[in-house]
Amino acid sequence: MSDIEKKISSKSEEMNFSGVVHVVRNGQLTLHKAYGYANRSEKLENNIDTRFGIASGCKLFTAIAICQFVEQGKLTLHTKLKDCLSVPFPNFSEEITIHHLLTHSSGVPDYFDEELMDDFEEIWEKVPVYVMKNPRDFLPLFQNDLMKFSPGERFHYNNAGYILLGLVIEQLSGMSFTSYVEEHIFKRCNMDKSGYYSLDHLPSNTALGYIDEANGMWRTNLYSLPIIGGADGGAFITTSNMINLWQAVRERRLLSETMTELLFTSHVLTGQGGCYGYGVWIEESTAFGRKYHVMGYDPGVSFASAYYPERDCIVVVTSNKSSGPHDIVEVIEKEWE
Repeated sequence: MSDIEKKISSKSEEMNFSGVVHVVRNGQLTLHKAYGYANRSEKLENNIDTRFGIASGCKLFTAIAICQFVEQGKLTLHTKLKDCLSVPFPNFSEEITIHHLLTHSSGVPDYFDEELMDDFEEIWEKVPVYVMKNPRDFLPLFQNDLMKFSPGERFHYNNAGYILLGLVIEQLSGMSFTSYVEEHIFKRCNMDKSGYYSLDHLPSNTALGYIDEANGMWRTNLYSLPIIGGADGGAFITTSNMINLWQAVRERRLLSETMTELLFTSHVLTGQGGCYGYGVWIEESTAFGRKYHVMGYDPGVSFASAYYPERDCIVVVTSNKSSGPHDIVEVIEKEWE
């Protein structure tokens, strides 16, 4: 067992981590190991090919899809929302552009505003999770609300903005959002075990998401998330499939050289010491060089994945608990300092 594997195993045991850790460096497998249970009731262990939900980690997929339409000339990054989506927004600014939506700087109201709310489950006390099946189902949650600020004024992480991008993708493609991503992104980079699956009809070898209660009890997240994921989050992937996605992006198999550079450009400061590109968080100067990363957090779901170009390294950490991957990534990065 390598030193890094020993340290990750120790950290995993310390926090009762449940998930998969996958590290590829210089094109070689460094670590690929599973921990914990995919199904606690049946004591079915996670394995390296187990599928996990990744919550907001798949905003990158939405951004890539939009960039594909830009390459095709069907819209530009500066196209205004009002000109590419035939949905009424009575209180939205007419100056909102695709660029604003991609960079969380549009100012549109969010159905889950992380500056005002901290419990995603609260939303579903009034809205049944089982009716949330496509981007249009989210519109009543924010469509008639007031703008939070003027477009371009600042960064404010925004799920509703990505719902709007999902609607644009559907209108331009004539396909459902999930079908478009599965056909034009997943298939093109061999993400053969990934998809947008209904929580009440999960495929084999998929981890159930678990929420640990303060009293030591636990429950699954079946009633805590929309029944099926979409443009702002909720896809299921394997760690190997996510490795494939990063490799396809860096090898320009999903987007051209120019568009890939725009995807990875620091467009806006996040106010948290980093920047944001299109669907991806960016840290320009770390002890180990640049870092492009995605992450996701939902009840019973947590995810972290990063590409470090100077290290020629890709890290993917999935989990079917509400926390854990960030701590594992820290262990890996400390080995490089």
